[in-house]
Amino acid sequence: MRDRMQLVLQDPIGSLDPRMKVGDIIAEPLVAQGKPRPRERIAELLESVGLPADAAARYPHQFSGGQRQRISIARALAPEPRIIVADEPVSALDVSVRAQVLNLLLELVERLDLTLLFVSHDLSVVRYVCERVGVMKDGEFVEVGPTEQVYERPEHAYTRSLVAAIPHLSDALAGRSAADLAADVRKEG
Repeated sequence: MRDRMQLVLQDPIGSLDPRMKVGDIIAEPLVAQGKPRPRERIAELLESVGLPADAAARYPHQFSGGQRQRISIARALAPEPRIIVADEPVSALDVSVRAQVLNLLLELVERLDLTLLFVSHDLSVVRYVCERVGVMKDGEFVEVGPTEQVYERPEHAYTRSLVAAIPHLSDALAGRSAADLAADVRKEG
């Protein structure tokens, strides 16, 4: 299963070994699976995530948070998986870098014909990235369906409260908090 599915974790600084150079980090899944680790492949992976090939000779702490997440994505792509599981991959990044990393993930999914399982609490990001959504409560799925259907016509009360809690600029300007909006939805049933 490992060669078909790879992970991109929330905190790239915590998931990248600070004692290893980036090239060795990207090659790690290849080595673990007994695959060759040619320099050309590492350079290709770095360039596919928007980093220069010479980044392979540097250490993770020498990069910004967004660049470290790109390194994590390159490592996940190394064994040519069919599925990428991205667990809160942009939650530690600032807004502009989030957009860059999300767009990179979407471009890679399209270009490489990957399946992306995207785990997040940020419903705005989920709506932007996902074609289908599964809403979990207490470890169980309470609603699953096409993204627009779940967001526009949520069936489960928990889903309705989550969707109502998504911040909107007009609500913020009117002085209404997400908690107030969610409370209104709970009252409505």
